[in-house]
Amino acid sequence: MAQKKNIFLTILLSLFAIAFILPLLYALYTSFLKLSDINKLVPFHKWTFESYAKFWKDPNYNIPRWFFNTVIMTGITILGNVIINSMAGYALSKLNFPGKSIIFFIIVATMTIPYQIILIPVYVTMSKLGWLNTMLSLTVPYLYQCIYVFMMKQFFSSIPNELIEAARIDGLSKVGVFFRIMLPLSKPGIISMVILNFTSTWNAYLVPSTMVTQKEKFVLMVGLNSVKDQFFDRTNVIMAGVVLITLPVIILFAIFQKQYIEGVATSGLKG
Repeated sequence: MAQKKNIFLTILLSLFAIAFILPLLYALYTSFLKLSDINKLVPFHKWTFESYAKFWKDPNYNIPRWFFNTVIMTGITILGNVIINSMAGYALSKLNFPGKSIIFFIIVATMTIPYQIILIPVYVTMSKLGWLNTMLSLTVPYLYQCIYVFMMKQFFSSIPNELIEAARIDGLSKVGVFFRIMLPLSKPGIISMVILNFTSTWNAYLVPSTMVTQKEKFVLMVGLNSVKDQFFDRTNVIMAGVVLITLPVIILFAIFQKQYIEGVATSGLKG
């Protein structure tokens, strides 16, 4: 009975995997075709990089600059989240201080608020600071995120307090315990946070399209969306843009999938 159940689950999961991977394979395959070969089976030797060359070499689209802007935005945001969220999660999990429960309640409560509700106040703030059309408006408000603070708090809660007590007896300060004991042990949780944060930041459209209106300062998602109408009848070029956006996320997940799964599982051990 158990064997039949495992076979059924394997088949079911395989069907789900195929359903999710087929669109990506179609986009990747189509991006290497000429326009006249769309929706045809074409041998490998007839594949071409014309669609990618159209994006990268055409001065009208400035893809390299958009790609660079996206890398900078994503890198700064991830770095800020790793540092701030890890420290906040550690403090809420292992340190005792007045108002700790209230702060944690506020963090959990703000997770229920749709970001669209606070987008206008954030925009007004960025405008008054003179940060519109700069990298500051795309990074500073998002250097920490409540959901990742909650995630790291849950992860640190799964680490025994005895380790901290032993480190304190050996003479480590609270800061030393965090950097030399807790941070190395939290590697799976940090990698999970990095992957989730990378995915949301790399694919961000609403915030960058609101904060930035100058073409040369677009990020990749906004830039490609701004030119998609010009290639509406050129499916191969559109699919090349899809691959450019999707491939970095897939590569990152493929490299760290083991740590990601471990981190997500561990973060949910305690509530």
